[in-house]
Amino acid sequence: MIRIAVCDDDEKTREDTLALLREYGNAPLEAEGYPSGEALLQAGKVYDILLLDIDMEGMDGIETARRIREADREVKLIYVTNYSDYMTFAFAVHAFAYLLKPLGREELYAQLDEVLRYSAPGPEQEMEFLTREGVLRVKPSQILYFEYLDRWVLLHTTEGVWHLKRQIAEVASQMASLCFAVPHKSFVVNLYAVRQIKGYEISLTNGQQIPLSQKKSAGFRRAMNEYLAGEGGRAVWHF
Repeated sequence: MIRIAVCDDDEKTREDTLALLREYGNAPLEAEGYPSGEALLQAGKVYDILLLDIDMEGMDGIETARRIREADREVKLIYVTNYSDYMTFAFAVHAFAYLLKPLGREELYAQLDEVLRYSAPGPEQEMEFLTREGVLRVKPSQILYFEYLDRWVLLHTTEGVWHLKRQIAEVASQMASLCFAVPHKSFVVNLYAVRQIKGYEISLTNGQQIPLSQKKSAGFRRAMNEYLAGEGGRAVWHF
């Protein structure tokens, strides 16, 4: 059973979307509607898919998604919006797709089909690192960034920091195929962990700030755009 939440402060849009979802025939699903981001968060429920309006009164869809992402990295976020310039919102959260209002049956059902197609990936393989603290086994999604400091490469994860006796360039080469990129000569960053790029500063999902050098800026932004356009082969963008 697929669990879906529709969050939109326009009652007609919300009810029309729920009606379309109830008629979707390719998989069993349960759909619930919420009139605001606050109501969705207060419900405290876990969903497989969130259909979020971006421009809502009170807490908008961007902030709602940001708070949900702090606890749930797996939920598929689909923005339903009046805006065609999706890159305005791309760095706020990692969305599965963007759909334009008014929402049509074909577009919605095609997107649900995509979610089903990519919702059962194989288990993420752990990587093994020999660190000063011992052998570390970690999933790539748990790695935030690598940092070269005082002749060590610091491996920053969601659980802590480890020291590697490696070259930062070697690490960058090893991690490139796993959606890591170089924003600065001393850093290698997991693109999944990027929350925002503002000027020459990168904000990560854990609140950490990483410098973006002028020399590396164009290449890093290009890598970020390519990642957002593909989301590791899962995201679908509608232009």
